[in-house]
Amino acid sequence: MPLPERNQEWPPPAIRQEMRLYDTHGAWYAGDPDRLADVYGGNKPVPMVGTDPKGWDRPITRAGGYFGRMVRYFWGTPTPAAQSRATKLHVPIAADIAATSADLLFSEPPTLKVKGKKGQQRLDAVMHEAGVYGSLLEGAELCAAYGGVYLRVGWDTTMADYPVVDALPPDAAVPEFHNGRLKAVTFWKVVHEDDRSGEVWRHLERHEIGRVFHGLYQGDEDHLGMQVPLEDHPVTEEFAALVDEDGGFDSGYERGLLVDYVPNMRPHRTIRGTAIGRSDYAGVEPLMDALDETWTSWMRDLRLGKARIIVPEVYLTTTGRGQAAAWDPDREIYSALGGMLPSPTNPSNMITLSQFSIRVAEHAETSKHLISQILRGSGYSVQSFGEGGDGQARTATEIHMQQNRSYSTRGRKIGYWTPRLAWLSEAMLAVDHAVFGTKVVAERAMVEWPDGVMPDPESMGRTLDMLNRAQAVSLDTKIRWVHPDWDDVQVEAEKKRLRDELGLNVPDPATLTEMFVPDATGED
Repeated sequence: MPLPERNQEWPPPAIRQEMRLYDTHGAWYAGDPDRLADVYGGNKPVPMVGTDPKGWDRPITRAGGYFGRMVRYFWGTPTPAAQSRATKLHVPIAADIAATSADLLFSEPPTLKVKGKKGQQRLDAVMHEAGVYGSLLEGAELCAAYGGVYLRVGWDTTMADYPVVDALPPDAAVPEFHNGRLKAVTFWKVVHEDDRSGEVWRHLERHEIGRVFHGLYQGDEDHLGMQVPLEDHPVTEEFAALVDEDGGFDSGYERGLLVDYVPNMRPHRTIRGTAIGRSDYAGVEPLMDALDETWTSWMRDLRLGKARIIVPEVYLTTTGRGQAAAWDPDREIYSALGGMLPSPTNPSNMITLSQFSIRVAEHAETSKHLISQILRGSGYSVQSFGEGGDGQARTATEIHMQQNRSYSTRGRKIGYWTPRLAWLSEAMLAVDHAVFGTKVVAERAMVEWPDGVMPDPESMGRTLDMLNRAQAVSLDTKIRWVHPDWDDVQVEAEKKRLRDELGLNVPDPATLTEMFVPDATGED
């Protein structure tokens, strides 16, 4: 049976190191201060120390380098007991990096083309009706944050008459790779958790070639427990009627899995030889931690820099016996009290204004350099994040040169996404045929990516004008240059409209023949 039967540890110990990294990068992506404090030890009793997550799986011994593994992290320092509130601030640059990575890839979606005309029409309809391009944007953002993402093709006949695509993060999956490609994968989800008894119910979904298996397990926080019938929980009872005696059913796609894994970047710098991808945050975690510390220090300067007035006790007015005393800042006249009024010989009774300087320039410059290092370490140019510009209009070529590092990273990621998108078209059309009975043929698509930079209309117009005057470009080429995303039908319709407007339509050939054939008298 493909699903586990015995009460084993869950998640499996084999993926413990990957889970630690997912936990760390997931905390940065979420931007939750409590999660960051949990990851780096800020909620632990050890003061001023944060544990390096890259070494959590090594033995914690003095000989093994225990003190060498203890790294000072800002998010690893606990909040002082005497402090009334948590003052640590988080700059969501990790979320910005993931969102920008997704925008560079899919803000202008690629084009998937198959050979058959009916297959192309059905593929286009499914891509739009199922919102696949939105799922790809979501998947690209998760991929940048966690180092990879799973694309899963499924269906729900009660909701829609077309297949759907889900983007699943890798921190809830146990993959099996062969030669760098996904061979099988098991997803899990906690469907019930009892805090009093510690009982945990998990739903496992395993994908193999041509088959999908479902199982329900009753265990505890660290162990999978024993398998129970799918009917025992409302979340999984719908699968009970679908599975056979082996706990699975045919997927409708015999050539492969209904799931594929998209790595973000390879090779992985921490786990050698693994097929999973590395996160955009890999290696820049200390810099993001330092950026949060810088902003926290900046805001601390603002709090301490607030003007405060220190007055002697003689200026306070009592509000009654046993009550507190108060000072009225608008009071203009105070009664003289012998020996207690301010005097040059008694400066302690003077009203004192306390206001510290705010180091704005120093903090701003430090933040600017940290952001630049973080983005460079993640593989992006600062111009992609709206930084470093001078406000002048740029051509597409100039933009591409300024953001060269970002587009180099985009090009590397396209190399991983292209074969997965080709698989996606085949898997969706196969499910469409097997489940919904359409007559389309499942085939892999050719993927065409846009340039990613909108061309400058003025520059394009000058170029087309010069080529047109030199009679070096056809009307068809000009239309396709201006509208590279149009298909042949749209291009032909635009050509007809232009010829009608310019009066360039050639008369019908039959009419031309009648015009030049001699009549019966022999006259033209």
